Amino acid sequence: MTNSVHTNASAAIALQNLTTTNNRLSDVQSRVSTGLKVQGAKDNAAIWAIAQQQRADVGALGAVKQSLDRATSIADVAMSAGESVSDLLNQLKEKVVAAKDTSLKTQSRELLNADFKALLRAIKSAVDNASFDGGNILNGSLTTGIKFLANADASQFVTLSAKNLSLGGAIMELSLTDSLLTLTGATTALNKLDDSITQLNAALGEIGAQAKQIEAHNNFVTKLMDTLESGIGNLVDADLAKESARLQALQVQQQLGAQSLSIANQAPQIILSLFKG
Repeated sequence: MTNSVHTNASAAIALQNLTTTNNRLSDVQSRVSTGLKVQGAKDNAAIWAIAQQQRADVGALGAVKQSLDRATSIADVAMSAGESVSDLLNQLKEKVVAAKDTSLKTQSRELLNADFKALLRAIKSAVDNASFDGGNILNGSLTTGIKFLANADASQFVTLSAKNLSLGGAIMELSLTDSLLTLTGATTALNKLDDSITQLNAALGEIGAQAKQIEAHNNFVTKLMDTLESGIGNLVDADLAKESARLQALQVQQQLGAQSLSIANQAPQIILSLFKG
């Protein structure tokens, strides 16, 4: 090797190696600080693109879960109201059957009728107030029910059917015009009441089945989100145990590289000894 004050090949090589080590150390420090081995398209374009698509799907599924949570809340409110109505119908039956007693005096019949009307008003109140976030599937304001998101593409839906529990309707045949003041009225009311109980039970059963389906689908969406997030982690998360070991090794290499460069830079000093008298 030529001894020259103009060219120091050893120093150039040492500098190249030190620069490479510094770059690798910077990459490792970035992975340690962010916890990611793929932070952007520059790190790995294909993996980054896949991860971004999956992140978009997770975000969309978050919106689906919110929709299903709202569906669950509406169904829960409807079921609570429906069960209250069912209890009120059971109380009504006691009043109506009592009104069939031919030995009742007028005052007693009037008291039974007052209780009968009060219970009907309670049913109306329960149905009218069975609302969550503006959604009421019991008061007859909806005819086809409410659709809720089922997938990330918003191409599939789950439906919560509407059941009209308004008085005088197809399910609740009883109305405020019914009366227990006469034996004939009590007989008519009892027939309507029996039909209403049967029809209400069927309607609540259908709502309950749909609520169960929505709950099951909501659980599936939650698990799917967790799986996708885990998959994203597998693609882009750094193995911090390995990165820690790599960091320590590179720090040692950096120190050795700096020392090697220092030694190489001192080589031209040897030339001075050649000119000493």
